[in-house]
Amino acid sequence: MSATQADPDIAYAICSFNDIPSQKARSFHLLRVDEDGATKPFHIVVVRWGRQVFGYVNRCPHDGVNLDWEPNQFFDPNGIRLMCGKHGALFELGTGACLEGPCKGRALMPVALQVLDNDICVTGVTLAEEEDEPRLCDSDENET
Repeated sequence: MSATQADPDIAYAICSFNDIPSQKARSFHLLRVDEDGATKPFHIVVVRWGRQVFGYVNRCPHDGVNLDWEPNQFFDPNGIRLMCGKHGALFELGTGACLEGPCKGRALMPVALQVLDNDICVTGVTLAEEEDEPRLCDSDENET
């Protein structure tokens, strides 16, 4: 494996589990290292629903705009679906599938997450580490 390929066993902590209240979502602006070694923006949304966390790339499949209509505002008025702030497309929390709107039948791009040692961690990608965030998680203590 080259230094730029994602190691599936490496996890990067992006926040504490309790930093996101249940039934809320939060955006993160990270830097991903691609296979060619270049760093690119990696904007994601993390949803917490009880003890579960779901992650998606923060990009509507309709035209590539960020989902949040205001910073960290991702839910429809009922608070049960993710919603694109530009076109009103509605997405199922657990699958990212578009249920209504101009991208019906398509889905958000999932981001692999794990809760390790009470941290929400991104896995399956290589992130560029800047100062304090993200940091490597201890993968020996999986709590989910």
